[in-house]
Order: sequence, then C-alpha cells, then structure tokens
Amino acid sequence: MPVTRIITDLTEARSTVLKRTPLGDEELPTHVAARIREVFGTELTAGEVVDRILADVQAEGDTALKRYIQHFDGVVPEPLEVSAEEIAAAVDETDDSLLGVLQISEARIAAYHERQRRNSWLDFESGLGEMVRPLQRVGIYSPGTERVYPSSVLMSVVPARVAGVEEIILATPCRADGSVHPLKLAAAAVSGVHRVFKVSGAQAVAALAFGTAQVPKVDKILGPGNIFVILAKQKVYGQVGIDQLPGPTETLIVADAAADPAEVAADLLAQAEHDFLATPLLITNSAELAARVEKELAAQLTALPRREEAAYSLLHNGGIVVVDSLETAIEEASEFAPEHLCLLTQEPWQWVGKVRNAGGIFVGSASPEVLGDYIAGPSHVMPVGGTARFSSPITVQEFYKSTSIVALDPATAAAIAGPAAALAEAEGFFAHAQAARRRAHRA
Repeated sequence: MPVTRIITDLTEARSTVLKRTPLGDEELPTHVAARIREVFGTELTAGEVVDRILADVQAEGDTALKRYIQHFDGVVPEPLEVSAEEIAAAVDETDDSLLGVLQISEARIAAYHERQRRNSWLDFESGLGEMVRPLQRVGIYSPGTERVYPSSVLMSVVPARVAGVEEIILATPCRADGSVHPLKLAAAAVSGVHRVFKVSGAQAVAALAFGTAQVPKVDKILGPGNIFVILAKQKVYGQVGIDQLPGPTETLIVADAAADPAEVAADLLAQAEHDFLATPLLITNSAELAARVEKELAAQLTALPRREEAAYSLLHNGGIVVVDSLETAIEEASEFAPEHLCLLTQEPWQWVGKVRNAGGIFVGSASPEVLGDYIAGPSHVMPVGGTARFSSPITVQEFYKSTSIVALDPATAAAIAGPAAALAEAEGFFAHAQAARRRAHRA
C-alpha cells in the first residue's frame, strides 16, 4: 500500500489534495470523535463543541472552565496560575545546554523582530500624525503537555515583548499531576512571559476572551493550536483581537529533478509527524522524483517514533502532484496559499518573486522549514488554511495599535471647512455641515 497519493492529473489534484476544506468541516480522527461523544453525550462537529464551551465559560466563568479542564485534561489544578517559584524551579531544572539553546533562539527571534518596530509620528506643519502604542495585555496559547513546544512559546512571545506589550499571559495545558512541563516554563521565562495559567484548548480561549475570576481578560489572543483552538479564536473575534488563526500545520514543497529525494521526503515527514491533521504536499515537474520520494517516505517512515501521526497525515491529508512545469507548480502553490512553501529547485531564487501567497518561503536546500521552526529568526506562527492570501505571520505589528492625531491650525481648518460642509450636506448630515462652517471664519 502506498504511503501517500501520487496524482498526475491536475484537475484531480485540485479536487483532492489541493482542495481547501472550510475551517471546521474537516473530518475529525476517530479517537477525537469518540472523546466528543464521551464528554457531550452526542455527536458534535468541532464547531458545535466550541460553541458549547464558549457559551458555558462566558456564563459560568471558572466553574465551567474547570469542568472542561477536568473533562479534557483529567485534572483541575488549583490555583490555575503558575507561581513565580514554579517558574524559577523549572529554569533551574532545565539542562544548561538546552537553556542555552533557548537563549540563542530567543536572541535570533528578537533581533529579527527588532527591525519591525513602529514609531509614532507627528507632522506639525500639517497638524496630522499617528500615535503608535503597544497593546496592554495579550494572551498567548501554547499547546502540549508531554509533547511540549518551547519553540512556539518563543516565537509567539518574543515579538510581543519586542513591541512593548505591558502584560503577556501564557495559557497552556497542565500534565496529569497538575504541573506544566518545566521546559515550557523555562521557555516562558526566557521569552519574557509575565503570567502563566494552566488552562487548555477552546476553554482557554474563552477564559482569555471573556475573563474569569482567576484568568484576566486580554486584548488579543495569539498562538498556535488544534482545530478547536482555531475555531474558538475565530468565534471570539470582536470580543478580542486574534492573530491569523494558526492551526493544523501544512507544508508545500515545490521541487524539480535536481532535488534530493531523501531531503524532500525528510521535509515532508517533518511536517507529517506534527499531528493527524498536518498537511504534507509536494508539487513537482518530475515523475521520477515523485516516485523516488514516495519510496524514501516509506523507508524513512519506519524509523519514526511518531510514525502513526506521520503515516495518517501522509495518506489522508498529503500527496504528491506531478505537473508539466515549474511555472504550473508555482501557480498551484500560490493558489493553495500554504503556511510553509519550500523551494527545492535548481534555481530557487528565480521563483521567489512569482509566489503570490505563502506564510513563509524557504529558499533552497540550506533553508529547510525545520530551521525556521526553531531558530532562523522570523516567527514560525504563520497563516494556515489558505489564509496566507490575506494574512501574515506573527510580527511586531500584531502587538501595536495606532491612534490618528488631528491637530489642525485655524487657517487649515478654515480652508477645508467649506468642502467638508458640502460633503456633509450631500450625505444629509446638516449638523455636521453646521459644525464645519463654524470653523470657516477662524482664519
């Protein structure tokens, strides 16, 4: 049995592996669907699950929050907030060499995002300006208990810190004993988190959006998560700001005959092992490469500790598409708008400018996605699900808001009052027009 699909008909590819599924319509893995039936006593879609959780936490606060933590995590930590002593102990417990790696990654992420800073400006001659200020309080979600993702903590928190956010809240699941994995807490300390709460999933998003007795309400929620976290963020938008809905991860590789099939397979497997909803795709103009990559996938898969997730993702979500040219490959990649687009071609730079939509472009064999995941510099929290058509990775800009400044001198006010009044009257707003004309005599 093949480990993934090889499709040579572009029309078929567009209707299968390159077809986008509306967010929330994905078929849930069997074990996830079974858990939903167990908790809620009925069959529910992911969206219906999220609706129930959000409504309950908004209505009942910590009572509902703890109930769902018990259902999904099997334990209710008390208090929900991680103490400063726990965080300090976690840092001490972390191996010095690994702590050093976290610090190297933090420094590279900070250096990259420092270049994105924005400043306020005021033009006294025109009387116009913009006041740029960081958000006051943001919530960062970090998934995982035993499988921890310290890199995601760094990649989400450091840009917020660089922007000058006053209070950064981290929400993360706890382990069976009620603790948070020390490595995650060490990453929180290195990156600059102010407070950490042991809350998970959609209920964490609800708590951050609405506020509870223990968990403070934030201004914006960011960070990666599963489909339930993604849908929860989407549904609370308007109550709070959200990021670009990073969720089940995806990589699309464009490769030609010059690519190393072992490297291509390794990069696809690096994506596939994330979870059962990951999407690993290859588009190539070489049928020979496609066949060799498929064989490499089968060979490398056998040695992976997380081969169950990787095998499922390759077979159910992934695929290899053979097209007639690299031009077509780039066009299809741009239409798909992947989170990660890897260019493993003989001359990758000639294609970079032709890419219209991607969360991040990884140029050439020396720039695999895995380095971007951990240490290259740009945040690895990127838009998925085709949202790269209109959205961007986490940058410092996510953590700023701007306020327009209008401070006109009397002469300017008098000069533009007449045109303003004319537009107001054209719209039927005569009080507007009157207020404008009262300034016309001030010159």
